[in-house]
Amino acid sequence: MNEQRYLPNADRVGMLTSTVLLAFALSRLIQAPEFNVEIQLPGFFFLLPLNLTAAMSVLTAGLTATGMDWLLREHPSLRGRPTYQWWLLPTLTTFVIGVPLSILPTGAAWWMSFLIAGVFLFFVFVAEYIVVDPGAPYYAISMAGLTAISYTLFLVLSVALRYGTIRLYILAPGLFLAAALASLRILHLRSGQWEYAWSLGIAFVCVQIAAGLHYWPLSPLQFGLMLTGLLYSLTTLAVNLGEDLPAHRALIEPVLIMGMCWGLAIFLQ
Repeated sequence: MNEQRYLPNADRVGMLTSTVLLAFALSRLIQAPEFNVEIQLPGFFFLLPLNLTAAMSVLTAGLTATGMDWLLREHPSLRGRPTYQWWLLPTLTTFVIGVPLSILPTGAAWWMSFLIAGVFLFFVFVAEYIVVDPGAPYYAISMAGLTAISYTLFLVLSVALRYGTIRLYILAPGLFLAAALASLRILHLRSGQWEYAWSLGIAFVCVQIAAGLHYWPLSPLQFGLMLTGLLYSLTTLAVNLGEDLPAHRALIEPVLIMGMCWGLAIFLQ
């Protein structure tokens, strides 16, 4: 019974997960006309495609944030605190998994991705509920899981955007938002502080490197591995410096991880 107070209500988390998945399924089943926003600028033609899938991604992200707030309101350790810090990652999760689901054609691969998305969402909801209370029995496991999921989501988004041959002016804002939110949540989990400056700086560097890699002949997986390695290295460096480690020690893990990810990406070529 003592452990139950640290876990979300099974009916609520099941309803929230199924509602989000239903929104994804409806966006695939319902056919709606598409149109483009076209703006001719000096030396540049701006084209922004608008369709039902894009609209549903935004609405589903909002649904996730609202549902996570509803789920957290019954947590005995919340004590009236604002809940936004615990629905940032679930909202990002919904946004990210919506990208490959909108790109993949209907078939076995789409349904497999749909099932994986449901599992991802369920565990994110449960883990975020658990980390509300640092004294929860599964707090350390949940924190490690959320950190791993944050990096995985950024990898999935990077690969999906590269696979979809998205234009740079659309790719850059998406990666910036994902990198900023992922690093912000990870830094808060590790240090307990909202490191907005670090998160914006990390996201800015990631987008700058992504803009350069965008024109290289890289596969989607190579592109994603390089950017995820960069995100991990910069976030770890921020954590190490926040713990007052000497600069040479703070750089060891980031440099090793960066080298491994970029080396693996080169090997895959």
